[in-house]
Parts: sequence; structure tokens; C-alpha cells
Amino acid sequence: MTRLAVPKTYKLYVGGKFPRSESGRVYEVRSHDGVFLANAAQASRKDARDAVVAARSALGGWAGATAYNRGQVLYRIAELLEGRRAQFIDEIVKSEGVSAAAASAQVDEAIDRWVWYAGWADKYVQVAGNANPVSGPYFNISVPEPTGVVAIIAPQTGGSLLGLVSAVAPALVSGNTVVVVANERMPLSAISLGEVLATSDVPGGVVNILTGSPAEMAPWLASHADVNAIDLVGAGDLDWINLQIDAAETLTRVLQPENGPDAASPSLDRIVAFTETKTIWHTKGLI
Repeated sequence: MTRLAVPKTYKLYVGGKFPRSESGRVYEVRSHDGVFLANAAQASRKDARDAVVAARSALGGWAGATAYNRGQVLYRIAELLEGRRAQFIDEIVKSEGVSAAAASAQVDEAIDRWVWYAGWADKYVQVAGNANPVSGPYFNISVPEPTGVVAIIAPQTGGSLLGLVSAVAPALVSGNTVVVVANERMPLSAISLGEVLATSDVPGGVVNILTGSPAEMAPWLASHADVNAIDLVGAGDLDWINLQIDAAETLTRVLQPENGPDAASPSLDRIVAFTETKTIWHTKGLI
């Protein structure tokens, strides 16, 4: 007997849950050869706003966690992703049209990138911060702290899983929370990553994943008063000049689009890009 296929409808990942788009819209996800793979939720402006609310609600707990704990949580994501390699490889092969070997290499690199950033969680402060020389009997210390809620337009070309991880992981290291718009044409591994996050130690709302049109959602995220920074790494084909203008209205920090195979490559700079520096003065000796 021939079994009927059971088409899957991938939902959003917001606040640690998997809601449908409030608009009820979905769009077809097709393989590199045009074969139907699944339906994905097409997020709306309201979904983007809900994701920002969830990210803001989770910010205090995540930013307040110890650096060592955040590193453990990020490493746990790598462990769970390792356990589901076969699923991610299959999704990447079907959606990107690459070989199993290339898909396997992408998954391995995504796992390694979580481990790489996990290792920086309790170390980047020593590199990015410093003790400043001052005239007088004082200690003057600069310490990086999280910026807040970071909106991200994930890379829309290249490896769909690796591009997403490369953009999201560094923002989490310092204690930011994230709203990310996944690769529109190849969103399957993004929502599967949401399933990994939901079963890991990542608190609900720390990472929120939207699928659908970056062109539709990016302006609302760039102009949202409760978004503190926006990473336009995957916005090269959008009107990113106007996105920067929208962000300037609310003093939102902007990381400009990147192009080429090294876009969003692992870097300490990507961690520091979403931090604010706090300077502390303290007297020397006894008062």
C-alpha cells in the first residue's frame, strides 16, 4: 500500500511557542528543483511586534544570567543540534539542492559555530573591556553590557542554517535577545532550529524566529521603538538605506549588510557590535 504524504506546515517560533501567523497566511516552500516541500507561516507586522514584546520580556532574565551560564546554554544548543544532524541534513539537501556531503559540512559548521561563541561568553569582556588610566586616586573600568533587543535579517543566500546561526549566536553571547527573519526561500532549517531551542535551556523569548518576507517585516523592525539594534546582514537586496533612516528615528544601532562567502563569519567584532560600554569609577584605598 502506498502511503499518502503528510505535508507539514511550519509555524513561527515566538516566546518559546509555535504560533501560526495572526494573519493566517502561509506560503509554499519548494525545493531547489521546484518540488513542494512544506507550507511556512508568512509573518505579518503584528507577528513582528509580538516577537519584539517576547524578546523584551525575556531580556532581563537572559542579560542577568552569568556569562558562564549563557555559555553553557549555547553549548547545549550545539549538543542538541548534533543529535538531530540527520534531519537538518535532509532539509538542507531538499531545499538548497546541494549534496549530502555539502549539507553535512554545513550542519557541522553550524554546530561548531555555536561551540565557538559559547566559548567566548565568559571571555569577551576581558578583551572588549579595560581598566583606563586616569589622573587621581581612582579605578576607572570600562565594561561591555548587552544592547537589548536585536532584530536580525538573516542571510538570504548561501547556507540557510549556517547563515542563521552565524547571525543569531553572537548577539546572544552578551545577553541580548533576538528577533530574526529567516531565509525566506529556505526557512525549513530555521524553524527546525526553533524546535531545538524549545527543547534546550534557552528561555522562551530569548530567540524569536519569523518566516516570510524580509521586505515586509524589516521596515517595522527597523522603526520599532523597542528594538535597540538591527543587523542587516541579509538585507543587501532590500532598501537598506531607508532601513537605516528608519532606525535613526529611534536611535537604533545598525550593523550594515555584508556580502560574499565570509558574511557573518565568526568574529569577536560581531559580539561587541551589540554591546554598550559602561564606565565605572571607584576610589582607591580606604575611605
